[in-house]
Amino acid sequence: MCSIIGYIGSNDAAPILVRALEKMEYRGYDSVGIATKTKNEINIKKGVGKVAEVKTNENLQQMAGKIGIGHTRWATHGGVTKQNAHPHYSNSSNVAIVHNGIIENFQELKADLVSDGYKFESETDTEVIVNLIQQNFEKTSDVKDAITKTISKLKGHYAFVAMFQDGTLAAARFHEPLIIGIEKDNYYISSDVLGFIEKTDDAIYIDNENFIIVNDSGLEIFNFEGQKVKSSITKVSKEFADVYKGDYAHFTLKEISEQPQTILKSANKKDIQKFAESIKNSDSLYITGSGSSYNAAEVTKYLMSKFTKTSITPIISSELPFSINNIGKNSTFIAISQSGESADVLHAIRIAKESNSKIFSIINHQNSSLSQESELTLGINCGPEIGVAATKSFTSQLAVLYQITNQLCDNCISTDWQKISDAFSYILDNDSKIKQIAKQLNEISDIYVLGRGIHFPIAKEAALKLKELTYIHAEGIAGGELKHGPLALMDSSVFVIIINPTDSTYGDTMNSANEIKARGAKIIGISNKNDSVYDYWIEIPEMDDSSYPLVEIIPIQLLSYYAALEKNTDPDYPRNLAKSVTVK
Repeated sequence: MCSIIGYIGSNDAAPILVRALEKMEYRGYDSVGIATKTKNEINIKKGVGKVAEVKTNENLQQMAGKIGIGHTRWATHGGVTKQNAHPHYSNSSNVAIVHNGIIENFQELKADLVSDGYKFESETDTEVIVNLIQQNFEKTSDVKDAITKTISKLKGHYAFVAMFQDGTLAAARFHEPLIIGIEKDNYYISSDVLGFIEKTDDAIYIDNENFIIVNDSGLEIFNFEGQKVKSSITKVSKEFADVYKGDYAHFTLKEISEQPQTILKSANKKDIQKFAESIKNSDSLYITGSGSSYNAAEVTKYLMSKFTKTSITPIISSELPFSINNIGKNSTFIAISQSGESADVLHAIRIAKESNSKIFSIINHQNSSLSQESELTLGINCGPEIGVAATKSFTSQLAVLYQITNQLCDNCISTDWQKISDAFSYILDNDSKIKQIAKQLNEISDIYVLGRGIHFPIAKEAALKLKELTYIHAEGIAGGELKHGPLALMDSSVFVIIINPTDSTYGDTMNSANEIKARGAKIIGISNKNDSVYDYWIEIPEMDDSSYPLVEIIPIQLLSYYAALEKNTDPDYPRNLAKSVTVK
C-alpha cells in the first residue's frame, strides 16, 4: 500500500526522491518523509499530509546528499502522526528505513528489543525492523549478515529499503513489490515503476525472498539464505511515464474520459484466442478478484452461463481461503487485478496452486507479482490508472472478458466495439444533466442501486464507486430481492438508481421501480428509454442487449465523481483507501 523509494547515484537524491513520491502517491497519502546521507550523518525530514504539502513545509527538496530513501504512508500500525511517518531511525541513528507491508510478529520482536534496552519512538511495526538491523549489524559490521539475520526473524509480508551510515542501501522483498531501476551508475529501488520510469526504462524485478545490497561498488542480489542470485534487466513500458492530469482537474476524470480509447485497446485477438483455448479443457473454472475486479468476475459468470457451455465460479479473493475445501486437480483459476499486486488475490492463487490448479491472469501491469506467478497472462492495456477508484481498468477488464466469452462461443456475441466507444463518448459529451443530479446528492445519506440479471454486478460496482468517491452509504441490490428486505428501506429520504436498459430485464425492473416510487423514494433511471417513474433520467444510447453492461457504468462513474466535488472530497485520494492493496 505504501510507496517506498531508494536512490544512490551521482545526482542530488532529495529532488529525485520527492518526484518519485509524487508519482507514487496513489499508493498512500497519510504522511510523507525522506532521509538523505551527508558525510557520515543520516538526516530525516517528514510530516503529515500529501507530498506537495510536506515538501513545502519541510523543505524536502533542499536536503543534501547523493543517497537517500523516501516514503508515502498508508497507515496500518499506529495513527496518522508525524511520529509514525517514515523514514525511521534505529536507536543509534546509524540506520534509517522505509517499509511497506505488515510485520505480524512485531509485538513479540519489540518486547525482545525493549528487554535489550532499545527504545521506540513510534507505534509502527517498522521500527522493529530497523532496530533489528542495527542490533545485528553491531555484532558483525557486515550489512549482508545483518540483513540475513533480520529477515530470518520477520513474519508477515513486507518490502523495505534500509540506508546505512556508510552509504550502503539494502532492500528486501517478501510478498511485496520491489523493483530496481538502473541508469548507468544510478540505482532506484522502488515499490512501483512510476518511481523511476521518467529516468530509465531498464528495470530488475526482484524475485520474492530476495534482498539486494547496493553501494559505490555496485549492485548485488541474494536469496534469503545469503546466496548470490543472477538477475536480468527488463524493459518497462514507457507509457507508464506519461502520468499527467493535463487539462483535467483530477486523474479520476481523466481516466473516466479516456475510456472511449481504452475500450478499443484491450488485449488483442491472438492473445484472446490462446487464453480461451487454454481454459476450454478445465474440469473446473474459477474466477477471482477483489473490489471492482470481483464485480467484473461476476459479470463474467452471467456472460458465460448465457453464451457458452462453460460454467465458471466467481470467488472473492479474500474469501477463497474460507470457501473451498476441495479444488479439483484439473482446475483453472482466472485472477483479475489492475495492479497485479493485490495481497488477497496473490494469497488466493497461491492456495489454488497448492491444489495444482492452473493460474491464468488478467492484469494491467504485465510485470507484476501476479504475472510472475501465472502460467498465462492477458493484458487489459488501459495504461496507468492513478485514481484510487477503478474506472477505465474496470471497463477494460469487461472488454477482455467479453472477448474471451465470445471466443468460447465461436463469435456468438455481436459486440461492435466502435459503437460502444461512441456510446461512451456520447455520455461523456452530454454530462450536464449528470452534474445537476450530483447536486441533489449532497445531503443524502443512503443510495441504493438496483439491477437485475447481468446488471446486478454493475449495480454493485456503481455502489462501490459511490462509496469510494462520495462516502455516501451505497448498496447494490438485486431487483428480484426487493421484497426480501430492501423495500423496507425505501422512503422519501433515499435515492435509488435503477439500471434499466430495454433488454429482457426491462419489464420486471420497471415493476420494481414502481414499487419503489410508491414508497416515496427518488429514482434516477439509467436507461435508453425515459419513463414517468423516473424523477431523473440519465440517457444511455440504444445498444445490442449484451453491450449494455459495458455502457451503463459510465454515467454512474461520472455521477460519483461530480457528487464527490459537491461534497468537497478529493476523488483521486479517497480517505482511508489506497490504489494498490498490498497488505491483507
